[in-house]
Amino acid sequence: QVQLVETGGGLVQAGSSLRLSCAASGRTFSSYAMGWFRQAPGKERELVAAISSGGSTYYADSVKGRFTITRDNAQNTVYLQMNSLKPEDTAEYYCAAVRSDSPSYVTDHKTYPYWGQGTQVTVSS
Repeated sequence: QVQLVETGGGLVQAGSSLRLSCAASGRTFSSYAMGWFRQAPGKERELVAAISSGGSTYYADSVKGRFTITRDNAQNTVYLQMNSLKPEDTAEYYCAAVRSDSPSYVTDHKTYPYWGQGTQVTVSS
């Protein structure tokens, strides 16, 4: 069982930066792939970024070059650095964990069994 707690959301202006953090419980964090997903009202949940246990990273096209996902296995934490934020980045952001490094699993929210409660990111124009 993995418990996840996200922090770092907020209200910012377009062009600003935010860093989201996701703290995980358990002693096997390093064996999990971690993902950041987001969901805006009326829209489906979508991948933002993911990082495998081996450090391979995956990004949605809409955030490539602006967002960076990293993990600190010593701190059981995964981060999402978000730069050059746009109003269309406004959403609830969720951290999730899956015990697989298959790219098809890591990039699909439906395969993740463990989820945080979410943190709201609002970007004003």
